[in-house]
Amino acid sequence: MDAFFASVEQRDNPEYQGKPLIVGGKPNSRGVVAACSYEARKFGIHSAMPCAQAYRLCPEAIFVPPRFEVYQSVSQQIREVFWRYASQVEPLSLDEAYLDVTYTSSFDGIATEIAKAIKKEIKEATGLIASAGVSYNKFLAKIASDMDKPDGLYVIKPEQGAVFVEQLPITKFYGVGPATAKKMHALGIQTGLDLKAMSKDDMYANFGKSAGYYYDIVRGIDNRPVRSARERKSLGKETTFAQDILDVDILLAHFKALADQVFQGLDKHKLQGKTITIKVKYADFKQVTRSKTQASPINQQQALTLAEQLLKQTETGIRSVRLVGLTMSGFEQRVEKIKQIKLQLGLDF
Repeated sequence: MDAFFASVEQRDNPEYQGKPLIVGGKPNSRGVVAACSYEARKFGIHSAMPCAQAYRLCPEAIFVPPRFEVYQSVSQQIREVFWRYASQVEPLSLDEAYLDVTYTSSFDGIATEIAKAIKKEIKEATGLIASAGVSYNKFLAKIASDMDKPDGLYVIKPEQGAVFVEQLPITKFYGVGPATAKKMHALGIQTGLDLKAMSKDDMYANFGKSAGYYYDIVRGIDNRPVRSARERKSLGKETTFAQDILDVDILLAHFKALADQVFQGLDKHKLQGKTITIKVKYADFKQVTRSKTQASPINQQQALTLAEQLLKQTETGIRSVRLVGLTMSGFEQRVEKIKQIKLQLGLDF
């Protein structure tokens, strides 16, 4: 998304449109710029800059506090558009994601046309502008997405990848921060071609564990898959009471409410757990946990029965409790694996 937070503010407040706008702290505060409009960027303002410095660069800029709940809501709208076209969506932040459209049948599977459609749908759904990068791997798609902002659509085809990276300034490499760029400049490395001339052994000597990544991407190689989500190991909820509780029946009622929340989450992520863990924190802040694992997945009613059994292994009813928690783990996928109907051997751009 182009200047996402600032663009949302300009959309919702027409009086901000066409003006330098800064989302973040107050002008003379110790806060930093969370985002700024393209009008503000003309003055040299950028994200993470101290607000006091931004004010000195552009005293007439409008400063507004962030509304993260609004940005999250808009981000969800955008991701719904993504999922209409992509088989995998890997968010990087609220306003950016990798999409794998290899198996998308829309527009005959032509990635550039798919990107155009996504940009159009985002504009229709949110009133906001997106830029897209299209390529055959994550590194190049990320670089491409920044090439033609705002409202950009930049394509790097497989036969162009290696040459494109050779010509790219090292400061434009995704994954090369200011400190690494400074080190590379000291070694005489200004472009991808300079980096490509370095042997793998020299790369490891100078850049350690990142050397393998640099060695590949400078040749246009990046085999990282697009992953929809990192593997979840557990899902739990807990609650802290306004007043300490001694009554076990009241505690069980709280465990029922926690189980409702946890199993809603499990349903959402299509997971089932074989292990239940309860947490009890007493009034003196001492904390204990108790767990039970079954051979088969635990349903919600079983979870409540097991929670009650585990609670009997604690000192509840004798000692007052200030917090309880319930966590499920030992997951297995509940849904069947989706069979791939169409295998697309080539990449259409």
